[in-house]
Amino acid sequence: MKRTKEVLTVAENLVIVESPSKSKTIEKYLGKGYKVVSSKGHIRDLATTGKYGLGVDIENHFEPNYILISGKKKLVQELKKEVKDADKVYLATDPDREGEAISWHLKEALGIKDKNYERVLFHEITKDKVLEAFTSPRKIDIDLVHSQETRRILDRIIGFRLSKLMQSKTGGKSAGRVQSVALKLIVDREREIEVFIPEEYWTVHAVFDQFQAELFEYQKEKLELKSKEEVDQILEKLQKKYTVIDIEEKEKKKRAKTPFITSTLQQEASTKLGFTAKKTMSIAQKLYEGIDIGKETVGLISYMRTDSVRLSDEFVKSAQAYLFKEYGKEYVGYVKTSKNNENVQDAHEAIRPTSINRTPKDMKPYLNPDEYKLYRFIYTRAVASLMSDAKVKATSVILNNCDYHFKANGQILIFDGYLKLYRDYEDSEDKVLPEILMTQKEFETEELDTKQHFTSPPARYSEAKLIDALEKLGIGRPSTYATIIDTIKARGYVETIEKKFKPTEIGIVTTDKLQECFSEFINVKYTAAMEHDLDEIALGKEQFLTVLENFYEKFEPTVQKAFGEMEKVPPKETGENCPECGSPLVIRKGRYGEFTACSNYPECKYIKKEPKELKIIMDCPICKEGQIVERKTKRGKIFYGCSNYPKCKVATWEIPTGDICPKCHSLLVQKKDQIQCSNSDCNGEEK
Repeated sequence: MKRTKEVLTVAENLVIVESPSKSKTIEKYLGKGYKVVSSKGHIRDLATTGKYGLGVDIENHFEPNYILISGKKKLVQELKKEVKDADKVYLATDPDREGEAISWHLKEALGIKDKNYERVLFHEITKDKVLEAFTSPRKIDIDLVHSQETRRILDRIIGFRLSKLMQSKTGGKSAGRVQSVALKLIVDREREIEVFIPEEYWTVHAVFDQFQAELFEYQKEKLELKSKEEVDQILEKLQKKYTVIDIEEKEKKKRAKTPFITSTLQQEASTKLGFTAKKTMSIAQKLYEGIDIGKETVGLISYMRTDSVRLSDEFVKSAQAYLFKEYGKEYVGYVKTSKNNENVQDAHEAIRPTSINRTPKDMKPYLNPDEYKLYRFIYTRAVASLMSDAKVKATSVILNNCDYHFKANGQILIFDGYLKLYRDYEDSEDKVLPEILMTQKEFETEELDTKQHFTSPPARYSEAKLIDALEKLGIGRPSTYATIIDTIKARGYVETIEKKFKPTEIGIVTTDKLQECFSEFINVKYTAAMEHDLDEIALGKEQFLTVLENFYEKFEPTVQKAFGEMEKVPPKETGENCPECGSPLVIRKGRYGEFTACSNYPECKYIKKEPKELKIIMDCPICKEGQIVERKTKRGKIFYGCSNYPKCKVATWEIPTGDICPKCHSLLVQKKDQIQCSNSDCNGEEK
């Protein structure tokens, strides 16, 4: 008699997200019947095969050739098995175009049938919102996928073709659709600085016992003092007596800023917290995906890739109730809006805390210092945006002296409003004018403070200012700004001086060469128009194939022409001559960096051997002639050896202490918490 094994069948729902940390949190929320796994980001990308290595079949309607990303083969096999065992698959990647594309790639690569999957989106990782998302799933939005796919193909074509051109003509490492425009902004600003001619101007202040007043007009016409001679002429006419002729008092409102979007978060975190855009987005990602706060793991902020300042009604109501309870009715404000921006997609809310009750103070024990700083900033900005306006009393007093008018300004905060919460992030200083100005009509002084000034050139772009410029010009997307900046820094196109970008020589050469042949494509207007086309594709108003065809029809002939006609930038001469043939030595770029070689190559193959700068650790205690220096193996692993090699063959993987083993006379080294002999055959050691 055969025994029948009873199996308890549970409908297994498989949920695929991008992040491993997010998967654990969501699985707890969903409970039994759901298994949550991670794709660890993208699983496929364009191949580097085919014409020009683009991974795109241009002649066959730009058909992309996707391959698994290196190292993802095993993961994909595991995911396929999970899909096979599941009754239903939920694709829960990030709620943006990139996330939509990842879901589509997962569906295609894992062979998921249309009837067996759903697409779910949540903009915050909290139990209520995750469960709510599963009540209203949808299918993949193919228009969003086409938009992302078009962006990827455009970036591949422009990046590969221009990079190859730049490498052969300038020695530059890369060029790209957006990075090259960002670099051009930096180069153009540097040229403005170079041609800037400072202009002289002067200021005059009348100095009284309790206040100062600045000269600003003569006979009700604005004064612009350009020289000391002009100032001296005025000083000769002035008398001791100054008469108050006007006092103006106004109550002004100071409006709170809107909650953070991606770009403003990156800018403000840069200026107020000193974070790079990359660091800001990395911390924000963690705050979004989930933090362990004791009894639960929960996302502390809403999705951080957004360009909308909109806040949900639910959050607004809870925040206003919190403000009423904590500060009183007079501090409860209104929902702030910003001027419409045609580039705003408004797909997500602004960046905000997922719960008004998770205050920075309460969350501080669960966050590291940088996480706390950013969370407090996001929380405070969102809540402050819903607070009432601050009110200031602005006072202006005008004094007359021989028809020359001097002005003294003051400002007093009379109601702090949103500054009650946001004061730490915004300058708001009272400048109090003395009461005597309100009652006394005449003042006397002979003390005049005259100062010479010169106009300043335009400032170089800081990271925050560059992001601001890119956003206003409609170049790229906020989620790409950190990558753009990282790329131009990594390629050596810019250097950072006092936290501001200055283009390097190769950055300037690369920009000039691109403008020589590709000014039609590498400019602000064209790049912004391309972003608009991508938005139209996402909305289903434009055909992606039409956009690609129109672009390539003009772009590729321009590339072909540039390869034939663009002059190659000659290598820079060092000022030395080749010791073998007498030709000038030049600096060339190779696989492992710059090197000095003969300009008469290939006839002369001389390469100058540069002395390597070795990091000296200490004098060698064995031979007492050489020094222990830091070296590298061919594979880049660091070891420590004597500079007197091969006469002294001392070598060790660990840093030597400078002492000798009393047993075998080899070097003693530091290993973890012990000092041991570097000779593995010797057991000599010191605790």
